Amino acid sequence: MSRISNIILDDSGLPPPTPEIEQERRVAMFDLLEDNTFVLPDREGRNIPPGPYHVGLAIKEKRLVFDVNTEDAEKAAEFHLSLGPFRQVVKDYFQICESYFEAVKKLPPSQIETIDMARRGIHNEGSRVLQERLEGKAEVDVDTARRLFTLICVLHFGG
Repeated sequence: MSRISNIILDDSGLPPPTPEIEQERRVAMFDLLEDNTFVLPDREGRNIPPGPYHVGLAIKEKRLVFDVNTEDAEKAAEFHLSLGPFRQVVKDYFQICESYFEAVKKLPPSQIETIDMARRGIHNEGSRVLQERLEGKAEVDVDTARRLFTLICVLHFGG
């Protein structure tokens, strides 16, 4: 049961997302809750309560905050990640997404496919960075990392 059963994005105080960003958010949250792996390793000799987990994601004081609780509201973990390692890949991802959304409106399928391949490559890089930053804090599979990276981008969009 090492999985996320509920995810909450703290986007309070952020401007409303564009329709495209809101769609990305909905899809990422749905896919994440349908299938994910989220394992909290024992730390410093403490036993970690077993999942499934409710995870809150927020950006506070220029840090990405994971607030992890059990379904019974027992605190399981909280960790803060520096946003520095994500800045460039998030910026690149937003730029390629903007190109992709524009391309869908007016370019032929072959050009859209080329931009989409670049978009997926940058997205993969972001998920790899996330997996590295979570090392020792939480273990996630590639698909979970990809979906969490999308949600991190949603929080960056407003911040």
